[in-house]
Amino acid sequence: MRLLTRLLAPAALAMAAVLAQPQAAPAQGLFAPAIIVNDQVITGYELEQRQRMLSVLRAPGDVTKLAREQLIDDRLRMQAARANGVVVDEEAVAAGMEEFAGRANLTRAEFTKALAASGVAEETFRDFVSAGVAWREVVRARFASRASIDEAEIDRAISRQGGGSSVRVLLSEIIMPMPPQQETTVRDRANRIAQLRSTSAFSEQARRFSATASRGNGGRLPRQDLTELPPPLQPLVLGLAPGEVTDPIPLQGAIALFQLRDIEEGAYTAPEVSAIEYAAYYMAGGRSAETLAVARVLAGKVDRCDDLYGVAKGQPASVLDRGTLPIDQIPTDIAYELSKLDPGEVSTALTRANGQTLVFLMLCGRTSAIAEEADRERITVGLRNQRLTALADGYLAQLRADARILDQ
Repeated sequence: MRLLTRLLAPAALAMAAVLAQPQAAPAQGLFAPAIIVNDQVITGYELEQRQRMLSVLRAPGDVTKLAREQLIDDRLRMQAARANGVVVDEEAVAAGMEEFAGRANLTRAEFTKALAASGVAEETFRDFVSAGVAWREVVRARFASRASIDEAEIDRAISRQGGGSSVRVLLSEIIMPMPPQQETTVRDRANRIAQLRSTSAFSEQARRFSATASRGNGGRLPRQDLTELPPPLQPLVLGLAPGEVTDPIPLQGAIALFQLRDIEEGAYTAPEVSAIEYAAYYMAGGRSAETLAVARVLAGKVDRCDDLYGVAKGQPASVLDRGTLPIDQIPTDIAYELSKLDPGEVSTALTRANGQTLVFLMLCGRTSAIAEEADRERITVGLRNQRLTALADGYLAQLRADARILDQ
């Protein structure tokens, strides 16, 4: 009997080893290192679990690649937390899990149960949230002092908000000075141009006769929102088919025509402007070569409306007008020129006093219709978060560039 036992024992051990191998190998492979990040291991099990979770969350793209990138970033985030002395307690992690589940209108328990039904362990969800919570504290600790927002930034953000017409147009323009002694000639020319339907023919006329800066480009203007045009001009443009030209539009000391090249309506929304601040510096000499040359030099020296006070110093107060007006109270020719400008830019297309005075026109700024109701505190928080996000992304990119990352 003892002999039989001795003879059977090695065979039993061999059989046990054979039976054990098929079960052990997958487990050993699943928990073996798949990636090493600065001597910290990411296992195959973690990769598989993150892939499952991303699939449940319907993450776009290749979840296999995304899982790898996320887990590497999470290791770097947790390493940065330790390096910066950040310790995340269980209460903060639990709150983070509850918050994340709330995005799907579920409680933490309901969300965890839904993940489990797809084979995702609660620990996988916990690790994902822990890295995010820790990173948030790291970013606050490192960058809070660099995320301050000043009033000018808030004002700019407010001016970019709002919603305007989704109609955008491509126009070409001709604005011809009309001094009294040439009024009949200019009007006859304008009537002939109004009959054109060819964009190339209109552009040729713009190069020959227009007084605006766009003449070198054949009068062609960039695409712009319909609401940026002066209110009297908007219905005229909407009444055109591509290629058609408006009837001649009388301005003070000039006459204007506009050709519609294209019109589109889409998701684009532009800010609704309630008021415009601008400055007009009046220069004797009209559109004479000498006055235009002086205006070009002046345009290269001034960057903002405040600079014009120095230019006008010692001259009669009447040479400089500056103010803020609702758009429908601004003269049409001035409103149209302002619609083409960004703050600090200049137009010298207009004249006054029967062409004897050149208008050096500068846009100071636009006031959005929502500015009066804007929640400045909410905007401040949003801008601060944007800045923190940018700083955090840069920090993580640097951590990744410095890291030792090895696939096993």
